[in-house]
Amino acid sequence: MPFSVCVNGQRSDRPPLPGQCLRSYLREQGWTGVKKGCDSGDCGACTVHVDGMAVHSCLYPAHRIDGRTVTTVEGLGADGLLHPVQEAFALARGFQCGYCTPGFVMTTAALSQGQLDDLPQALKGNLCRCTGYQSIIRAVRAASVHGTPSCVSQHAPGSADPAAHAVVTGAARFTLDGPEPDGLLHLALVRSPHRHARILDIDTRAALAVPGVHAVLTHRHAPVTRFSTALHERSEDDPADLRVLDDVVRHVGQRVAAVVADSLALAQEACRLIQVTYQVLPAVGTAEEAMRPGAVRVGDGPNVIAHLHRSMGDVDHGLAGADTVYDHCFTTQRVQHTALECHAARVWTDGEGRLRVHTSTQAPHLVRRRLCDIFGFDLERVRVTAGRVGGAFGGKQEVLTEDITTLACLHTGRPVQLELSRAEELTATTTRHPFRTRVTIGARHDGTLTAMKIHVLADTGAYGNHGPGVLETGCAEGLAPYRCPNLTVDAYSVRTHNVPSGAFRGYGAAQIVFAVESALDDIAHRLGLDPLTMRERACLRPADRAVLPGVGGQHALMGSALHDVLHALRQAREDRRLERERPAPAGCHVGEGLAIAAHHSVPADGHIAQAKAVLAADGCYDLTTGAPEFGSGAGTALCRIAARTLGTSTARVRLHQGDTDLLEHDTGGFASTAVPLTGQAVTRACQDLAGLLIDTAAAYTDTPSEDCRLTEDAVHCAGTALPLTGIHRYARAAGLRLQADATAAADDGDLSLSVSAQWFRVRVNPVTGVLSVLDSVHIADAGRIVHTGQSRAQIEGAVVQGLGCALSEELTTGPDGHITTSDLRSYAIPRLGDYPPTHVQLIDHDSTTAPKPLAELAINPIAAALANAVHDALGVRIRTLPLRPDSVWSALASTSGRTRADARSGRQRPIARGGEPS
Repeated sequence: MPFSVCVNGQRSDRPPLPGQCLRSYLREQGWTGVKKGCDSGDCGACTVHVDGMAVHSCLYPAHRIDGRTVTTVEGLGADGLLHPVQEAFALARGFQCGYCTPGFVMTTAALSQGQLDDLPQALKGNLCRCTGYQSIIRAVRAASVHGTPSCVSQHAPGSADPAAHAVVTGAARFTLDGPEPDGLLHLALVRSPHRHARILDIDTRAALAVPGVHAVLTHRHAPVTRFSTALHERSEDDPADLRVLDDVVRHVGQRVAAVVADSLALAQEACRLIQVTYQVLPAVGTAEEAMRPGAVRVGDGPNVIAHLHRSMGDVDHGLAGADTVYDHCFTTQRVQHTALECHAARVWTDGEGRLRVHTSTQAPHLVRRRLCDIFGFDLERVRVTAGRVGGAFGGKQEVLTEDITTLACLHTGRPVQLELSRAEELTATTTRHPFRTRVTIGARHDGTLTAMKIHVLADTGAYGNHGPGVLETGCAEGLAPYRCPNLTVDAYSVRTHNVPSGAFRGYGAAQIVFAVESALDDIAHRLGLDPLTMRERACLRPADRAVLPGVGGQHALMGSALHDVLHALRQAREDRRLERERPAPAGCHVGEGLAIAAHHSVPADGHIAQAKAVLAADGCYDLTTGAPEFGSGAGTALCRIAARTLGTSTARVRLHQGDTDLLEHDTGGFASTAVPLTGQAVTRACQDLAGLLIDTAAAYTDTPSEDCRLTEDAVHCAGTALPLTGIHRYARAAGLRLQADATAAADDGDLSLSVSAQWFRVRVNPVTGVLSVLDSVHIADAGRIVHTGQSRAQIEGAVVQGLGCALSEELTTGPDGHITTSDLRSYAIPRLGDYPPTHVQLIDHDSTTAPKPLAELAINPIAAALANAVHDALGVRIRTLPLRPDSVWSALASTSGRTRADARSGRQRPIARGGEPS
């Protein structure tokens, strides 16, 4: 019988390929609202309806849709109108990057009323990495009221987001959602099974004999240029130690060869036929092992790729004069970004002979520069573009797909596409740096600090990308809130034969904060001080500067932010006094904990942001910035800044971004620079454009400029309103271009600190070690708030991601170097309903300041606050993350002879300087 299916009201008789899943079949038909997130039915991004039932299309055999009706997010609405669920998600801004949104919309639209009453169960098959789920819950609840979102105000957060309609209808274009270039080939990779080995031979004959295979690339085809996958404005900040393909592999999962074929299936088949002969070499598996004398060298240089030694005062004297001395080590694990969109790139040559690179990146201009360095091109020959990016968290501040795809395109002369699988994301991209931090702190009875000594060992993996910056930034920001006259920092970033570490939200600070804030809590209990009082006495004063400089050498100024945040935290805690005094449930212990963190207002690393504002012929404004949208909400915020500066509405501002042809140079969107730094460039460009419009209108009407005023759609000159469309016509006739460009640099002006604080109340079952979060409060120094709802949502997402890192997430490595958590079942990121909502309080401590970074800072105090709450509940200090039930239970079992009062107060057992019972 002939095949037939109805997809979104359109009949198709094109049969699927043998064994094809429904997701890939639908995407081939052009329904790109169906997303790829996992290939294993774990994330829900590919959810569609088959005869009205929601299914994960990555697991659904395509042949089963014969004779059925399939609906994707593109076909959910009717007659050009949004479905109520789509409208609710748009109005409540139930998304950030938006990659998971079509799946959530489709799952929600198929729920019964009974299922809506239990959202954690109903939506357990859908994952979101950005939002923290609270905005999704608000959207789902809104849609469930009489089937309409009428309870959501038209002025709700996100209702004015220009991207909302495209995201909820599946029209938003992520990296691989645009039309494919003609003749597109697909690339698959052979990866090393060994931690350290030399490639003696690669037999590609069988692979090349597969019909449809166009090339097999090895180190013999790769440029000899060494580079870093890390992307920074100052490229010299990162060790250049990697080749596109090398004859020596330094970690399990490193690229060995690449196959280019007509389809991904053919490329993967050919990969399995390649025979590689290895000489297996000795390997080092830990940073401690790599630091030992005579250790195997991971690269051509020493294993220590960066070290930091800072000292002030006399630490030994300060410790000798302390009333108590604390000395312990803390360990943080390797975690993965787990953005829902995997890394992907398409590369082709356009009709002008230019190399076109379309990729999932946070920094298009830096990708272009890196590719030109590798392949010896002039900048003008390469154009890099990015669509909407499905989550990043620092993981897309790397060149991980663009280099090998470019090599394949140059070799074959054909367009080539590479999309990593979820397993490759988890086992062969980059991770957060594991840290081992030894903290030695001396303190007086009143809580003031006399000395701090910090020793850090960071595992940067097989390659040094981001190692120096993470080490320096982590130490500087991790210690930034505190006053201490005597300080020593010794920190090392060390290569090992592990998967490379890289940029991760927090950039090293979260690891240091976990150690320092846990230590300060223990000291407070020793001294009989309230932990919040301890912070108030040990912290910087408003006129103080941080003890360590940032990357650029500046010591950041604290200002009033820290005082305001601590005051707000004390009030929030007091507001919960009655709840805090409730007795714990039978058999459980309840505790509370807090932590604070600081973050540089902009990165002191030469970061450059550029913006361009133009008046268009229709009287609207075209705003151009550098970085693409990847979930930070920067696009919406920048449109608001532009509209406010130009005295117009956001509906009259069109944003263009993520294209190296549009701006001369822009460092990109990372280190929380989008609103604080790019916002400065947007403000300056729009101010200049406003002045240009007024001057042009004044010349046209022969009116003094001081008598002209710019409004939403006109310039009023001495009582006469001249429409912006008229000004554009006049300027065009006069040969004038109504355009303004501006740049903002991170090194401009004084460096300041942003501050946030986290407080948790938790319940712990000592029999099982299971921990439940009962209450969560986050206080953030926001500077000038551009979009309140969006700012809250960013923090909500950071808190939940931080909880995942603290409680469950860990990339575990087997003895042979293989990552054993290679899917989203074994690597467990938070799901909807795992944690209660966080009460977010934003402090606009000075309405005249610029916006301050929020999303990256907010993750840094989470693990420490949680560990402090567990310590308060159980009297046991756990110094290794994650705080899984087995870890909590084991810690209790190992200290079963101590009482809770012993551990908390230290009064029943005297504790000598240099340590405490563990």
